Amino acid sequence: MDQLARTSKQIGAAIARKRKLLDLTQAELAAQVGLRQEAISKIEAGNEATRLSKILDVIAALDLELTIGARGKGGPTDIEDIF
Repeated sequence: MDQLARTSKQIGAAIARKRKLLDLTQAELAAQVGLRQEAISKIEAGNEATRLSKILDVIAALDLELTIGARGKGGPTDIEDIF
């Protein structure tokens, strides 16, 4: 199922959902991408200082992809209803 994410916290939540769906711990996912468990924790928390390349590595490891598109007309509350 596609998920809409407009903030770092929403991206982190989507990553955490997929990781849990795959029954992976943060440490297991971190080992797959050559990161520390703490880095996965920060990504899932929406830490804005995380390098985009690390986020993309995690997304790829979870067999996800990032799609960029035009912003929809819905308001912020509409987005929160999705999650």
